[in-house]
Amino acid sequence: MLNPADDIDTIQASILRTLASAHRLRIIHRLGDGSSDVNGLARDLGLSQASTSQHLAAMRAVGLVEAVRDGRTMRYELCDAEILAACGLMRSALVRRLSRLGDLAAGAAAAAAGTQPAGIRSVGPAARNEAPETLPTPITPGPIPRRPPAVVIPSSKVSQS
Repeated sequence: MLNPADDIDTIQASILRTLASAHRLRIIHRLGDGSSDVNGLARDLGLSQASTSQHLAAMRAVGLVEAVRDGRTMRYELCDAEILAACGLMRSALVRRLSRLGDLAAGAAAAAAGTQPAGIRSVGPAARNEAPETLPTPITPGPIPRRPPAVVIPSSKVSQS
């Protein structure tokens, strides 16, 4: 039996694979400012026209952007504003994570040097000259749960009851 959740996961994975390019993410963010033709995008992003066209074709194939005829030119725009919001959400999460890692690195470097970096305020046991009760838990990602692969039965093999 086919599972709709597996189908949507497959489609989402395809879209995310397409977005796994810095150039394509830059195109998404640029199109968030408004539609543009290929030459305008290429100029704004410092890419060749051919490269920009190839990226747009891949993004069109998975439904991220659409082409709209404007006289003799084709203008590209996002299919859904939520695409930009989703990319922005991921970018914000990444910035927060990098900021935490930067603060952690600055704190570790200061601890090794025996100083406290500017802007970092200690509030834990070390700041009170007390021994910590427990060691802090390191932030490490756990394993990503994997779904077993879906079994797709060709429609020619499905019996019509």
